[in-house]
Amino acid sequence: MTLSALWQPLTLGRLDLSHRLALAPMTRSRSNPDGTPGDLAAEYYGQRASLGLIITEGTQPSADGQGYANTPGIYTPEHVEGWRSVTEAVHARGGAMFIQLMHAGRMSHPDNTPHHRQPVAPSAISADQDIFTPTGPQKTPTPRELSPEDIHATVADFRHAAASAIAAGADGVEIHGANGYLLHQFLSPNANHRTDAYGGSIENRSRFVIELAQALADEIGADRVGIRLSPAMPLGGINEGDTESVRAQYRHLVGELATLNLAYLHLHHVGDDELLRSLRDIWPTAVLVVRYGRNREQIADDVAAGLADVAPLGRYALANPDIVERLRSNAPLNEVDPSTLYGGGAAGYTDYPALAHA
Repeated sequence: MTLSALWQPLTLGRLDLSHRLALAPMTRSRSNPDGTPGDLAAEYYGQRASLGLIITEGTQPSADGQGYANTPGIYTPEHVEGWRSVTEAVHARGGAMFIQLMHAGRMSHPDNTPHHRQPVAPSAISADQDIFTPTGPQKTPTPRELSPEDIHATVADFRHAAASAIAAGADGVEIHGANGYLLHQFLSPNANHRTDAYGGSIENRSRFVIELAQALADEIGADRVGIRLSPAMPLGGINEGDTESVRAQYRHLVGELATLNLAYLHLHHVGDDELLRSLRDIWPTAVLVVRYGRNREQIADDVAAGLADVAPLGRYALANPDIVERLRSNAPLNEVDPSTLYGGGAAGYTDYPALAHA
């Protein structure tokens, strides 16, 4: 299949995009210890501005939200200033930027956070996963169960983070409800054993996500809020049950979120095409779909089939700052260096050559 479906314009929220590609959010672990974006972040994101919609790496809305070492935050004045240099670099080169708000929940370790406290989660159930820390891999500990008051405080943290992102010049925020992190933990029956209004039934397990999305829509405008979900994604010890259970959960959740008219729904898709089609039919605005393992010829398939409006790119964009030009001209692609994905400096971050220098 050709890539011609990618080269059509699209309105997404307040943005007018010239094509259907975007930068997918990817953790790079190169921020300063206080959570301020590192010195090279503006260059890294600016290099990729031709992708149009830039979705940043996961960015914690609070100290409790941090999962990994050297990930950025967006809750202090210093964070806002640091991100402002990034948004200015992206805007100067014609791109738009959504900051992804990510609370890791139980996928954390005290050694990785500024306050060194026990992680928090919907229930006191360990993810039982290995997590990298400054002293090497360790097991994720048993988290502290969030009280109802803690849940309301977490929503307030996200509100503050969303307002801070806009103050930093971002065009919007993406709520990370996927990949085994806090919101996904609330949705999953094996991570959420609560017996109050936030656990038990599908409706109750969805409540935190819906309340959070509503709060951010109220804070910065629904057309500046996207959300990422990953139905049946088993990362972080998550098990959402059989196919029918997953379909029931996400058709309810997406149906409720659809009433908010958010800017977009971003699906990390793992194979249930029937569910994908039904969520596409429910959703009133733009849908972004990313899949593992797409080859170059398959990037446009979901857009061409009407299943998606935008095809976010991960590793292709990481290794090719000018990926849009390379795809348009059928030019060869740089290969990713896996050893430089996380942490470090310019190597494997800002030094991938563009076509003119290849």
